[in-house]
Amino acid sequence: MLKLYTDQNFINETYRKQLFPLLFDICILKNDALKDYYALETDIAKADVVVFPIHFNAFVKHKVAYTRLKACAEQHNKPVWIYTSGDFGYTLKPDYITFRLSGYASRLSSNTVIIPSFINDPYLKLNKSFFTVHKTEQPTIGFVGHAQSGLKKWAKEWFVYLKTQARIILTHEKSDLNPFYPSGYNRAKYLKHLEHCPTLSTNFIYRTHYRAGVNSTIAKEQTSLEFYKNMSENGYTFCIRGAGNFSVRFYETLAMGRIPVLINTDCKLPLEDLIDWHKHAVILEEKDIFNIEDKLQAFHQSLTHEEFISLQQRNRNLWLNRLERVSFFKTIQQHYNTV
Repeated sequence: MLKLYTDQNFINETYRKQLFPLLFDICILKNDALKDYYALETDIAKADVVVFPIHFNAFVKHKVAYTRLKACAEQHNKPVWIYTSGDFGYTLKPDYITFRLSGYASRLSSNTVIIPSFINDPYLKLNKSFFTVHKTEQPTIGFVGHAQSGLKKWAKEWFVYLKTQARIILTHEKSDLNPFYPSGYNRAKYLKHLEHCPTLSTNFIYRTHYRAGVNSTIAKEQTSLEFYKNMSENGYTFCIRGAGNFSVRFYETLAMGRIPVLINTDCKLPLEDLIDWHKHAVILEEKDIFNIEDKLQAFHQSLTHEEFISLQQRNRNLWLNRLERVSFFKTIQQHYNTV
């Protein structure tokens, strides 16, 4: 068991959306599944780890609390876990362990722990139990989401990028400065290429806005159902980064028990020393994107029908046992309890 010390003044509903995800489960949801793995400790001398209670950019604004907890950790020589939220994230220079959603693998320090996107079970949305799809002669690949071509779209993404970078600089926000990547524009370009591949069966629904631009609860529910229905009907789902260098769709595909086709844009995936990701997904470097037909065909034809079914089951179990939020933090405790 790992004993965690934190500033418990932040463990309340006011900071619910900002909490370090592990503390959210332990303290807000009071999840019994973690009680044998973690416990809060009120005496820092007895603690194994000091945890900053809320995401870093929020915590540093509470200067007194931040300075006090930081000094206590240094005084007692305790390792520190921090969480940087959002699309971009940030890894601190000191020897803190930083939990974050994304980043560029070639730039990240060894003190970075990539966390999966913590999603709800998609089968709850579909109101169904897990099921597999049969192997077809041609790979069937699906996608529902924001993808739009044209110069106007590229220019709009450039403007949003400049605005975001300006905000980060002017507000002194602790966030990595990332190169421009027109995600919606690139998605459309790559999907159009896939649609012209004669040996692939594509099932794409293009949106010009995130979640189809809908606002009402009923409309959002409908677009979510369309999203997961498309994913459930296809053996493969096309996955590429959004504003941040990670794909939520990648984790949704695994949770659905389907096979992600991930375009690698210098991504870092969770638990890479425990999971051989190439056994669970088709991973293609972005520079090789126009060879995707051959890559996907080779992968598909290498599987027997039974192996295709088995892979779907293994991907579903991978999400349940390693990538779902509680399971992920169990894994962290079991395999990273020395960090």
